Amino acid sequence: MDRPAQVHSNEYVLPASQTWWARSGKPLADFILAAILLVLLLPLLALAGLVHWVGNPGPFFFTQKRCGRNGRLFSVVKLRTMRSGRRPDPKELVPLHHPEITAVGRFLRRLKIDELPQLINVLKGEMSLIGPRPTLPDQVEAYDDFRRQRLLVTPGLTGLAQAYSSAAASWDERILYDIAYVRRCSLLLDLRILFRTFFVVVASEERTCQPFRRSPFSAVVPAPPGFDSPQGL
Repeated sequence: MDRPAQVHSNEYVLPASQTWWARSGKPLADFILAAILLVLLLPLLALAGLVHWVGNPGPFFFTQKRCGRNGRLFSVVKLRTMRSGRRPDPKELVPLHHPEITAVGRFLRRLKIDELPQLINVLKGEMSLIGPRPTLPDQVEAYDDFRRQRLLVTPGLTGLAQAYSSAAASWDERILYDIAYVRRCSLLLDLRILFRTFFVVVASEERTCQPFRRSPFSAVVPAPPGFDSPQGL
C-alpha cells in the first residue's frame, strides 16, 4: 500500500479525550449493552446468515484480522456479504453498489446487520459499541503520526464517520471524523452518534452524508497541509 505524506507536527497530533466516560464509563456500558443486544438479536442474525447462505453458499461468517486500540491485532467477525472466495484489497473502497456484494449482502449492509456479530468482539473487550471502525493491518502500517491518532481509542461497531460520512468517501475523509471522535469522546457524543446511526439506516447514508469540512467537527480537527480530504464536496 502506498505510504501517505508524513505528518509529525505537534500542531496536528493532540491527545485523546480524558473524560470519565472515555476512561471508565464506556467499557462497563459496552459489556452490559452488548450482552443484552446479542441475546435479543441472535434470531435475526441466524435468519440473515441462513438467507444469504441459501443464495450464495459458502462460509456463514466472515472473519478477518483487524487492528484495534494501539494497533493490537484481533479477529473481527461479520456476516458474509460478498461472494465466497473474494480477497479484500486494503486500498479499495467498497460502496453498496460494489459488484462483488451479493443482493442479500447489499440489504444486510444497508441495514448494518452484517456488523452485528461484532457484539462478540465487544463482549471480549476488543471493540466498543461506538468508536472508529477497526482497519486492516496493511492500512495501519501506512499511517503517519496524524492518522495513527484514530488508534488511541477502542474501535467500534459504529462511529462518527459512519454516522456522518459514507462508504464511498475517501479513507482520509473518514479518518478526520475518527480523529474528531478521539479528541471529543463523551457520553453525549456517543448518544448523538447512536441516534444518528439509526437515522442513517432509515434514510440511507447517501442522503445523510456530510463532508467533513462542512461539519461542526471540522473545528476540532484542522487538516494538515496536503492531507487528502476532498475540498469540493
